[in-house]
Amino acid sequence: MGGFLLLIVLVLLLIATIFILLLWLLTKNKIYGKVVLFVWAGLFSLYFGMYFLGWLYAKKVLDKEDFYGQYTVDRNYFPGKQADWQYNHYRFEIKENDSIYFHVTDGQKILETFKGKISTLAPYKSARLVINMDGTSHHILTTNPTIYREPWDFFMVFNSPKFNNMYFRKGKWKEID
Repeated sequence: MGGFLLLIVLVLLLIATIFILLLWLLTKNKIYGKVVLFVWAGLFSLYFGMYFLGWLYAKKVLDKEDFYGQYTVDRNYFPGKQADWQYNHYRFEIKENDSIYFHVTDGQKILETFKGKISTLAPYKSARLVINMDGTSHHILTTNPTIYREPWDFFMVFNSPKFNNMYFRKGKWKEID
């Protein structure tokens, strides 16, 4: 329906353009030529501006390589003592050999590490992360994460039976004040 309406508007605009160009040729008045130029330049500017904005705000399409890196708890979603505590006690890294190391920590000190392998599925355009832990696992890793894509970034949400949703974002761990 929307495409048909756009076609009608373009046909009417083309007919109006031809009519105004005929008036310009008959009267030699420059204002008619300026109107046609202004309307069509505006339409092309609007089209290319919308195309650019669509590209600028399009969600990131993820590949397996995008998951490699270090992850910490994102304290911005629910800031406070609980987020700070989680930030200081859980982080993980995914290495280029497709291994995952989930660290239980006390600040900078790593207390325990759970190891596993990652793979990806691409049922849609963007890859989804699949985690297979070796042997025993941590309660945070009982399910695969939900991936939320943003225009230039993404974050993962793990559903922990103890903490509910835990938000992780790529970044190095830094001591907090």
